[in-house]
Amino acid sequence: MRVTTTKGQVTIPRAVREALGISPETEIDFVEDSSRFYIVKTGAPNVTGKFGKFRGIASAKMSTDEIMSLTRES
Repeated sequence: MRVTTTKGQVTIPRAVREALGISPETEIDFVEDSSRFYIVKTGAPNVTGKFGKFRGIASAKMSTDEIMSLTRES
């Protein structure tokens, strides 16, 4: 992984974000243990806005095409 900015920012790979459940606005921390650092999630995303409380609760097991067909007139 490469530090991409002069501020020390890095991009967390998608597989790591998904494994840790990290999404935009998620609080994380770095923990040191025997000269190694670990990323730990410290809290849930602080989602604001009109539909923020609904973020991440969908459980539809449908494809995009199936969902789109439900929204179109027959």
